[in-house]
Amino acid sequence: MTDGRDSAPDLQILGDQITFQPSGFVEPSKTARGEGREEALMKNMARFRSEPLQFLREVSLYISGTGWRAYDDVVGQPIFYSGFSEHIKSEIMSATLLQSKISQLADMRVAVEEKEGLLNKQEKDFQAKRAQRRAVLIQSLQEVAENLTDNMICKFESKTFIRGAYYLVTQLLLRAYHQGIHVSSEEVLRLRSVAEEAARKKQSIIFLPCHRSHVDYVSLQLLCYRLGLALPVVVAGDNLNFPVVGSFLQHAGAMYIRRSFGDDQLYTTVVQAYIDVLLQGGYNLECFIEGGRSRTGKLLPPKFGILSFVLDSLLSGRVEDAVICPVSTQYDKVVETEGYVTELLGVPKKKENLADFLSGGSSVLSLRLGRVDVRFHEPWSLRGFVDDQLTRLSKAPSALNIDWRDTKNAFVRQKLLRTLGYKVLSDINDVSVVMPTALIGTVLLTLRGRGVGRTELVRRVEWLTDRVRAKGGRVAHFGNAPLSDVIERGLDVLGKDLVGVVEGLAEPTYYAVDRFQLSFYRNMTIHLFISEALIAAALYTRVKRGGGPSIQDIPYKDLHDQVLFLSSLFRGEFIYSGEGLAVNLERTLAGLEADNVIHIEKDEEGNITKVGLSDAERAAGRENYDFYCFLIWPFIEASWLAAVSLMGLTPPLGQTDDIWIQVSKAHTSAQLLGKTLYHQGDLSYFEAVNKETLKNSYQRFEEEGIIQTVRSRDPRIPPRLRLSPDWRPSRDDATGGLVASGRLWDFTEKIASSRREGKNRRDGATVSTRVVKLTDELGRKLFEDAVRPDDGKKGKKGAPPRLSEEEALSLDRSVREQKRRRRLENRAHL
Repeated sequence: MTDGRDSAPDLQILGDQITFQPSGFVEPSKTARGEGREEALMKNMARFRSEPLQFLREVSLYISGTGWRAYDDVVGQPIFYSGFSEHIKSEIMSATLLQSKISQLADMRVAVEEKEGLLNKQEKDFQAKRAQRRAVLIQSLQEVAENLTDNMICKFESKTFIRGAYYLVTQLLLRAYHQGIHVSSEEVLRLRSVAEEAARKKQSIIFLPCHRSHVDYVSLQLLCYRLGLALPVVVAGDNLNFPVVGSFLQHAGAMYIRRSFGDDQLYTTVVQAYIDVLLQGGYNLECFIEGGRSRTGKLLPPKFGILSFVLDSLLSGRVEDAVICPVSTQYDKVVETEGYVTELLGVPKKKENLADFLSGGSSVLSLRLGRVDVRFHEPWSLRGFVDDQLTRLSKAPSALNIDWRDTKNAFVRQKLLRTLGYKVLSDINDVSVVMPTALIGTVLLTLRGRGVGRTELVRRVEWLTDRVRAKGGRVAHFGNAPLSDVIERGLDVLGKDLVGVVEGLAEPTYYAVDRFQLSFYRNMTIHLFISEALIAAALYTRVKRGGGPSIQDIPYKDLHDQVLFLSSLFRGEFIYSGEGLAVNLERTLAGLEADNVIHIEKDEEGNITKVGLSDAERAAGRENYDFYCFLIWPFIEASWLAAVSLMGLTPPLGQTDDIWIQVSKAHTSAQLLGKTLYHQGDLSYFEAVNKETLKNSYQRFEEEGIIQTVRSRDPRIPPRLRLSPDWRPSRDDATGGLVASGRLWDFTEKIASSRREGKNRRDGATVSTRVVKLTDELGRKLFEDAVRPDDGKKGKKGAPPRLSEEEALSLDRSVREQKRRRRLENRAHL
């Protein structure tokens, strides 16, 4: 599984030397394990039971800090010295930005106390008392800021600690991922060169990896340590700051921040001051562009929290420049996927604690999860990116009266931030490596039938490998190993819990045991084929009708409109080409025609008039066309399910005032509806009840004004929603039942037109009767629950069913702002 693009050798690190080896895992020979030779980082280290002398020798080298283990002369700014934390803390506390905010907050409080009469202006010594009170407030705020800073900052203090931490973590990680960590030699050497230049300019490298596992930041820290790069400060949620482990991670590079800042101006300013200090000092930084870990296997939409702080540092002039380095980390098998499935099915996420951490670590030692592949995109200048974007925006024709050079303008900043986030995601996709487990999972979930024989599995994996490379993707490579051996290895890593095999037949036959968990690996390939999948789903609106080819052909305008609708629907799910729909659609159609999947009819002027399946594709049983449909159908099902569930949010007959439903309860109700429909045969894919995909659908519906959401300033009150009055279906005056008509119904039917037609249902009749009745019944329970008195469990406030005056005003502003934003963005809408 190698070609010209994938032929670059992996990096082999032996002792103090960096050399090259053929790409992929190569089982070491017996002579290579002889005494006197150190094991490579990419392979397991010596174990006490099997190689006690080698084990003791390795430990002694780490303790003594011999050679590269001393972690001296690293590329980057000085770290791991006594007093590092105090130096950083002093820099933060003396920052002009922070001191100005403290003075401002003290003045605001003094003004409040004056207004409330706590400070009497009529007293003779009023000014002295006022100054004294202000000084006390400033001192108090200084102490709070110091405490926040101390809990937040990473503490690179001891080389002895980091040497021991490196050895311990490497032992744990490489026992679980027994075939090691692999990188591209070309990318790593390029990164070292960039790091040397950044160090000379005292600029930070900001690593922006994807996030699928807790192993992500561990593997990147190990690589930076082993390659002699200054370790990055890793932005981490304060949920990881629990006893023992929290301190360990903080000394290894973690900076802890809250998941939500709320209206805490002081905390927000402390975070900004810390980011400023890191970037001004040229310290490397790492944060996850997606925020949390992806539970679905594909990239999540970008989160802009830390990126907004970084961009503010640059645009304000407090920082001259920084280097952006997108990073892709891929796994043969992600250790947390089983836990992800339970979360996605609605089981609440457990809070991290020491007991689970230790028990999880011990179980990891017995796993054989294959290998980890880390790929680095070519780093680029953040300043250069911003300047380029501002130039493009100022030159582009626009009806909006905006000065694109005004970087203080909130809309300009938001535009830059959004473009930055999606560029990073696109760069990550560009360098991602498709692992054998992802190829196998994708094939198993995109074939009809119960299972697939070994010969057919190899043939389809080979076809998929060729398609991945044709689309510009990278496939993990394994030297000269035959494809059948690589597949066998992938099946072994996935294990019998995910992929079963039926023996005693004419040939071994494989089948998906846990389709939900296996979809995680399928989703690792979908970004490469999203354009083809959208076209296939749009064409399916005609193909599902059956009949002859002429009936199944689709006019180009209808195809274009459905692709536009679906791509807008999934704007929060997938990363699209930045070239625009027209260019991308034309190129993808040409590619499908060249692959003999479709035929295209054109008029005399060369314009496309009709599109349909080719005769060759029909003769082949539609296997390639079906592949693209199977990729997108679970997501179409999930969006359809979310849209159907909205109908249940229609107020009951006779309800005069608006009742607001708790968002989390609406999601849970939609998930319950989906599970019911799946087991009753009205839903084809159990993955459609995936909590994250449903949440993304609701988010898109909110962006389009289909639902309205209110978030209280009181953090104890959860977010609430209602179905927008413009989208509410009508009810039958006699029965009170929902009427299957109107704007929301038409919207749901438009999604359903590309939905897979199962054997046990017919879309229109089923949805308009039994399914609508079921969602109405679940909706009725939501309304009853919303007006039920709060039970006050665990000291939490309930979600008030009606809005306060302040919330109503906030909603009006939000609705107006959403309409303005949709107009400014000038993008396709649902």
